[in-house]
Amino acid sequence: MAFVLALLALALDQFTKWLILSSLGDHNRPDIEITSFFNIVLVHNSGISFGMFAGERQPLLLTAVSVAVVITLLIWLAKNSSKLVAVALGGVIGGAIGNMIDRLRFGAVTDFLDFHLGAYHWPAFNIADTCIFIGVVLLCMGSMFTPTTTKESMT
Repeated sequence: MAFVLALLALALDQFTKWLILSSLGDHNRPDIEITSFFNIVLVHNSGISFGMFAGERQPLLLTAVSVAVVITLLIWLAKNSSKLVAVALGGVIGGAIGNMIDRLRFGAVTDFLDFHLGAYHWPAFNIADTCIFIGVVLLCMGSMFTPTTTKESMT
């Protein structure tokens, strides 16, 4: 199930990025206002979350870190027995690979979802980022609400 979800997240991410790049990328079109709080924009993020380290332009280093994270998550997935954790890891893995593909192809991640409230804009993001975020939230929820074995119960 996790691999199917990872492939679905990856496919949806790459398809939506292709749509945005083919619509906005070569034509220097302006942002597209969808609602009073949501626009479609084209942003190339060479950094990490929220554009941090964007000036560093280290796509190979960031890709290497992403590969290490994905390998770690695959090991976790192999040792996992929880369906919730499998779903969460599938989303995170698919999203991480989607952004990794962008870094290898373009040297930056393509972001295009722009939510705002008045003049305040949340940093633009993409479907891969959404899958990663939802996966991490599910992992946190699972760790808070799933019973765990304590040292006292083991003795």
